[in-house]
Amino acid sequence: MIEKPPGPFDPGTGPGAPSADPDVHRAAAELARRVGPAVRLTVMTGAGVSAASGVPTFRGPEGLWKRYRPEQLATPDAFARDPRLVWEWYDWRRQVIARCHPNRAHEVLAAWARRFTRAIVVTQNVDGLHERAGLVDVVRLHGSIWEVFCSEACPGSPPRWRDERVPLPDLPPPCPYCGGHIRPGVVWFGEALPADAVARADAATTCDVFVAAGTSALVYPAAGFLHQARRRGAFTVEINPAATEASASVDLVIRAGAEVALDAVERHLAAHA
Repeated sequence: MIEKPPGPFDPGTGPGAPSADPDVHRAAAELARRVGPAVRLTVMTGAGVSAASGVPTFRGPEGLWKRYRPEQLATPDAFARDPRLVWEWYDWRRQVIARCHPNRAHEVLAAWARRFTRAIVVTQNVDGLHERAGLVDVVRLHGSIWEVFCSEACPGSPPRWRDERVPLPDLPPPCPYCGGHIRPGVVWFGEALPADAVARADAATTCDVFVAAGTSALVYPAAGFLHQARRRGAFTVEINPAATEASASVDLVIRAGAEVALDAVERHLAAHA
């Protein structure tokens, strides 16, 4: 394993151009040598990828909303008890996220997806910033906060649809097809991940290079994909400012924020194009 110590964040000389310390650049150069158009590349992203955009985690002590923790609100039972309260929280989250913009990590991954036809991005994030950066095909394990569906699964409604109104005019918002309540198109605690997304993520672990960026590698099944990729022969990489439980088991660790590390990799690729 090649591990690099954390370095200071330097905002660089212009917008969207963060720079990394020399150790991070050396690790980034190692990753750059291993990616390209012919390489089967899978990148799995977590909340850390959106941190530089100002998206809060909504979890932990800093994630408290009013008197509630996410675990108390993001459940089917909570929605059944008080759909207005749950939607007040999600409406607030949507307003926070709507003010955020994709950062350099999102931009680089979107650029790779355009250039490298065998690259795929799997995300645990629901904020939609990958798509706003121009990434067309994202495997979303936890759904999207910008999609909704009828909580009653009424016959007239599609399985889900986009609703980007901020703020929402009515809480809880009514289903336009039956007048019942719609709910956010995200996976709640106690619910299974979408089978099609899990299947695509599982298939994506058969790759040449697997990068876990901005994720703690604690939440399963997403955490298991990194280890599965290594068992299947992939060169595994962790990009994270702090050590995680996966750090000791990967081939390369880049100790930096995703926006810094991925920008450094992209610069190496551009220099040798």
